[in-house]
Amino acid sequence: MKKLLFFIFIFFISVFSCFAEDANILPSQTGIVQTVEYIDLDGGEYTQTKQIAEIKLLKGDLKGEKVTVDNMLTGNPNYDIKLKKGMKVVLHVEKSDDGLMFSVEDIERSGVLVVLGLIFCALLIYVGKEKGLCSLVSICLTCFLIFYLLSPMILTGINPALATLITCLLATLVTMYLVGGFNKKSTSAAIGCVLSLLTAGILSYLTVKFASLTGFSGENSMFLYSAHPELDFISIVISTMMLATLGAVMDVGMSIASTINEIYSVDNTKTIKELFLSGMNVGRDIIGTMANTLILVYLGGSLPLILLASNIDLQKFFNLNQVVTEIASALIGSSAIVICVPITAIVASELVSRIKQNDDFSNFGK
Repeated sequence: MKKLLFFIFIFFISVFSCFAEDANILPSQTGIVQTVEYIDLDGGEYTQTKQIAEIKLLKGDLKGEKVTVDNMLTGNPNYDIKLKKGMKVVLHVEKSDDGLMFSVEDIERSGVLVVLGLIFCALLIYVGKEKGLCSLVSICLTCFLIFYLLSPMILTGINPALATLITCLLATLVTMYLVGGFNKKSTSAAIGCVLSLLTAGILSYLTVKFASLTGFSGENSMFLYSAHPELDFISIVISTMMLATLGAVMDVGMSIASTINEIYSVDNTKTIKELFLSGMNVGRDIIGTMANTLILVYLGGSLPLILLASNIDLQKFFNLNQVVTEIASALIGSSAIVICVPITAIVASELVSRIKQNDDFSNFGK
């Protein structure tokens, strides 16, 4: 039955993938640098360097062909790509009256990600066994939902916050029932997660409103605005905060629900209150580590901002739009984790104690 549920979800999200936008953009090319020639350009006060590189294409219909590209070095480490012989690069391709035009987009780095991904998958399956495999499938499905459901919904004009809530709901159901089975434990965890996400959404909305956040918290926001100025960037901030909270609350929700379910399976004389208190005791231990983990994730991702604090007045620093957005995201995510504990404990205690052990629903998928 679990397999049937899995294929239903696969079919469901496959239907939505049909709505993904076809951007009619020429695919990029991968190439390897054969030769590099340097030319210094006199720009008056500043001198720029141009690299003329011959690059051999490695994939696609043009495999084996060599193209010549100009690559400017401006002295800005954020934008400069210093080409070297033997370096693999990604080329942007555009049509022109003279044929195809190539330019260096970036260094080819996906190979490193493939290796890291394989290491992660191997460890997850080796340690987690069947549960690890189910977890891996749920991760893939969640990513699929984000890229082929959430993104098209937002780009077609649906409110980003609403689209994110729908995506998070589907991702929660997929993960909980795939990993935990279709039973009261998974149902309790799913309910706790959804209610926690709603809380995170409300807190995000109030924060954006009263802090007057603009929705532009970095370069990516500006790039997105250039491509899609019609989007509601304030709602996108709310969506970002909710989506960043999803993984943590799913972890907490399943931990609490699983604990209460195991306690009741060992001693079914436990009352609802006793189950709730046991869940809360476990939850308090989880809160201490999970909230700290989420804060550190945000701090780690914002290390350049932290270093910037030493060069700017602290009052100005803590009122910067980007800084307030990052801090608010961390605090809202941590608050959602905390609120997930009592919500899930209450729901799980009720469901576990009120549904008989020999009920078909309780054993479904076990």
